Amino acid sequence: MLYSSLAIAFLALIMSLYAGVRVGQYIQATKDLDWQAIANITGDIAATKKTIQTLNNRLNGMHSPNLANQELMLQLLQNKQKQVPNGNTMNNVGKWV
Repeated sequence: MLYSSLAIAFLALIMSLYAGVRVGQYIQATKDLDWQAIANITGDIAATKKTIQTLNNRLNGMHSPNLANQELMLQLLQNKQKQVPNGNTMNNVGKWV
């Protein structure tokens, strides 16, 4: 029991020293950080993200089911108008004239 407590305490000491070393390395790495460069990079990333979203929206719009349904309905309407006798035609709102 005594040895297990001692082992756990030693393990906790090792882990805390390791965490301290990592925090020290992080502080050293960010010591000379240029905040203006980070702000510029953030702006560039936002512009790139907006461009990608716009492109994805365009691509998704080309493959949307609504567009395919509209094209199908237009083809059906054109075929139906071809089959209607010459005396009866359909106007824009779909009523017989």
